[in-house]
Amino acid sequence: MDHVGIAVEKIDRALAVYSMLGFEKMEEETVDSEGVRAVFLGGAGLTRLELLEPLHDGSSLAGFLSRRGQGLHHVAMRVKDIQAAVSTCEEAGLTIAGPIRTGALGRQVAFIHPKSASGVLIELVQDD
Repeated sequence: MDHVGIAVEKIDRALAVYSMLGFEKMEEETVDSEGVRAVFLGGAGLTRLELLEPLHDGSSLAGFLSRRGQGLHHVAMRVKDIQAAVSTCEEAGLTIAGPIRTGALGRQVAFIHPKSASGVLIELVQDD
């Protein structure tokens, strides 16, 4: 596992809660292509979290928040070869949502559609 993505309306409010639970801010990035601000949290023995805040109302994350509210957005799995992982998923009949693209921290990512994964959006993240 690489991280768990959590959709929030305001990262600063969410940071206050997660810092009380022992998480520390590790990295922050704006991903203009996705219309999100991403903050990665971590800590000793803790699973990494990615807090996601929409940059504008037209982003897919803003749409997600309006439909579902704040909460779990995706689970990210680390893979060695993103192209091979996507091919394996497609051969198994899973639906890939969109093309392989550059995500947060400049890593190559792809998403398995929730309809193929028991309702969970799964992000495949190439481990460089």
